[in-house]
Order: sequence, then structure tokens, then C-alpha cells
Amino acid sequence: MPAPAALITGGTSGIGRATAELLFERGYRVMVTGRASVAEAHNDLPAGIHAVRADARSLTGIDHAMDQVRERFGTLDVLFLNAGVSRPKPLADTEEADFDALFDINVKGNFFTLQKALPLLNDGASVIFTIGAGTGTAAPAMVAAKGSLLPLMRSAALELAPRRIRVNAVSPGAIDTPVYSGLGIARETVQSWSAGIPLGRVGLPADVAEAVAFLASDAAGYITGDNLIVSGGMGIGA
Repeated sequence: MPAPAALITGGTSGIGRATAELLFERGYRVMVTGRASVAEAHNDLPAGIHAVRADARSLTGIDHAMDQVRERFGTLDVLFLNAGVSRPKPLADTEEADFDALFDINVKGNFFTLQKALPLLNDGASVIFTIGAGTGTAAPAMVAAKGSLLPLMRSAALELAPRRIRVNAVSPGAIDTPVYSGLGIARETVQSWSAGIPLGRVGLPADVAEAVAFLASDAAGYITGDNLIVSGGMGIGA
């Protein structure tokens, strides 16, 4: 019997990459998508993890990724919908391009990736969304985009339950990933956030990867429609 197969969107860096590496170490066949060149991604990832260049905003790109899954794996056991962007701007400064990017990638991209993966998902498969522990306090447009994924996840969990496909989410808190440097936030600033986190440290991509691996596993076989917050206790007192 072939090893289980996993597709991770936004899997070439940060949380997605850490999850790809962890699942691969645990015996999964793994494919990741990202906007980086395939050659660059293959150089950065362990040998054996297949990378596909695909833009989550593009239905053509999503179709290409699914064609690659079909060709290499045939079916899927895990779908980690991790592709996303951040535009942490206040309401007054948010431009239409920011709004469109947030919804095109975080919402439209995840919705249609799941839709197009449905014929490939085995009965009993696991789908995991990345949402975010800060959806109640982040910038308004980000709240609207990321916050809409929670009801989407729960609705999908109900619809796919007859196939025993479990649909859950992880909501990372402050995680030390390259996304912050891309936003111009210094690593020292990110690390300073530890003072406001009950467990006393900023999270690592591996912390979230472990949560995803749990939700993907048989150990979470009776969990669906749930949102696992991985934040070191951030927001407990809110």
C-alpha cells in the first residue's frame, strides 16, 4: 500500500515548509506549491519533496497543481491550505489592491483549491486551513479575509463528513517566519513580542507543523470542524 500523500499550498517557506519536512520525515509523499521558481524550491527543500510553481490566485495555477498531484500521487490523504498573504494596514490606509490580494489568495485561492481537490481526496482524508490567532485584533481587511475562513472550514466539515473527510484549522499566533522580514519587521522586533506571550517565547514554524501533523493523523480521527490555536497562550486574557 502506498504511503499517504499530502499537498501543502504555500509550502516553500515558513510554516508550510516546516510541515512539508515533518510529514516527509514521517513517511508521507509530499508536494508543495508556491510562487518561487521550481528550481529554487527544489534547492531549498529536502530531496523527495516535489515542488510545483502555482499562484493561489489563479484557477489555472490551481488546475496545474492538481494535474501534478494526479500524475504523481493519484489521490490525496492530506490537503494543507496554507497559502496566504498579510497586509497589516489600518482601515484608512488599506488600498483596493491590498483588499483584493487578501481575498484573492486567502479566500478565493483556498476555496477553489479545496473545490478542485475534492475528486482527489480519499474518503477519510484530512483538510487543514491556516487561519490565525489574531483574527479578532488584526488589521480590518485581514480580519475580514482570514476571519471568513473559519465559517468556510466549518461548512466544509459538515458537507464532507459523509465521506469521513475531516476539515479543521490551525491558527498560529506570533510565529518567527520570513513573512515578517517581507513586511519590513526586524527579527529583533519579532523576538520582543515574547514579553506578551504567556509561554515566554515567539513560536517556531515547527510548533505549527506539529499541530498540522496531529490533525492530519489518525490520532485526530474524531476531530472535525475545529480550530486549533497555536499561540503560546497569546490572547488568553483577551
